[in-house]
Amino acid sequence: MPERLSALDASFLYLEDASTVMHIGSVMVLEPPPEGFDVEDLARWVGARIAYIPRYRQRLRSVPGHLANPVWVDDERFDLAHHVRRTALPRPGSPDQLAELVARVQPRRLDRTRPLWEVYLVEGLEGGGLAVITKTHQAMVDGVAAVDLGHVLWDDAPGSGAVPGTTWRPAPEPTPVELVAGAVVDAVRRPPEVLEALRSGAAGLRASLHRAAGTASGLARAASTATGPQGSPLDVVVGEQRRFAAVDTDLDDYRTVRSALEARPRRRAAPRTGRLGQQRGAGGQAEPPRLSTRTDLHDVVLGVLAGALRGWMLARGLPVGPSTVVRTLVPVSVRSADGDAGGGAREPGEAPTGAVLPATSVVGHLVDLPVGEPDPVVRLQQLSFAMRDGAGGRRVGARQLAGLAGFAPPTLHSLGVRVAGSLSHRVFNLVVTNAPGPQHPLYVGPVRLRAAYPVIPLAAGQGLAVGVTSYDGVVSYGLNADRDGVPDLDVLAACVTDALAELVDATAAPSR
Repeated sequence: MPERLSALDASFLYLEDASTVMHIGSVMVLEPPPEGFDVEDLARWVGARIAYIPRYRQRLRSVPGHLANPVWVDDERFDLAHHVRRTALPRPGSPDQLAELVARVQPRRLDRTRPLWEVYLVEGLEGGGLAVITKTHQAMVDGVAAVDLGHVLWDDAPGSGAVPGTTWRPAPEPTPVELVAGAVVDAVRRPPEVLEALRSGAAGLRASLHRAAGTASGLARAASTATGPQGSPLDVVVGEQRRFAAVDTDLDDYRTVRSALEARPRRRAAPRTGRLGQQRGAGGQAEPPRLSTRTDLHDVVLGVLAGALRGWMLARGLPVGPSTVVRTLVPVSVRSADGDAGGGAREPGEAPTGAVLPATSVVGHLVDLPVGEPDPVVRLQQLSFAMRDGAGGRRVGARQLAGLAGFAPPTLHSLGVRVAGSLSHRVFNLVVTNAPGPQHPLYVGPVRLRAAYPVIPLAAGQGLAVGVTSYDGVVSYGLNADRDGVPDLDVLAACVTDALAELVDATAAPSR
């Protein structure tokens, strides 16, 4: 029988609507092709890469009566040309024009009657460059049966794009009777899953009946001016239109900040209240703040985002007090419980040569970005402690992650979004995924990859999602925002570079 969607995968279908699409995307900017590279060449390359991943030739099929979750079936009329498309920018083909194209393409829902992915080759970039925009539905990417499309297209060396011999033959689709029979068999083998599917169908009906009430609730949240877990300027009524901004920063700046903090004497984190605040001892007495733990590049990224959000909120004229925070869901990769619990996520990767990496998983970690703290160094120390305390010291190093087969940055971003989708969006205001990439050139077919930016989908009621990745000496931010809820996304993008410069300057100053 065909493979059935898990409850989590099915939830990405049930929760999707016109304003909250459930696919993850990426934008890959390529160097000018050496000898010409058009959409036919890209299609051949894509066809060669997906030949070994059956999921990209399968579509969804519902079970009559919703007796069970949908199943994956081979698409008997699979058409590669439908999925690999060509578009172009008008002159001069600037980065702003590319960002506007991404903002128009990414919010469009994928056709559920076909395999749930698309690729766009964008021509006309200034200097003769190209771009590739990808879209992959979350129901597809589980890191096992299928990885993200952006991960599929990358390679460590230039490729010819030659298509292997055609060996794929679609299996006949099951009949309605066979689908029902399969659902009955699964009911006998795994009855809780069938009950969950029936409950999901009933929940979908209830959600439709209460859509108006949900919209009113979203309007109330958007009207709130408080900043914290219960209210944030990022709490907006999400529409169908988006804004996108890409920011490039120098990886060496992050290393400089980390090295400077490690070289100076340890400072005690400033006392705060709340989630990142003071620890309470016996009798309710406040204990002295604990010494800040060591800092890694992931923490520096969060420190930059905290500073950027602070600058953005001040530019908006919003009240920013000492206790102002933005509660953020940060998916992190951790070692298995029986792995080495002593290794932090340090970018250089201290794993000895020949060491076997323990099994990893992606888990969600809630952290309050301390945007109310004016000192950038103290902000970073608070975040370092919060991240290390929440991950239990079991995070996997950046260089180790970059070397794991099947865990390239696009797939890590997808798994992070899956974690976010499994949690209630009412408990956090922002999702930040950060996936380290290789520090050497990659290629899409014969063309060198210049830069890559994740496009993280927006959840209902959340006006911004941030994806971060590092590649070949550059740390790139992809900012995806609701078009009306965050009309000043360009200001936030500028605040990212300003916040990094502030951190570099603050850590370069002599410690007091």
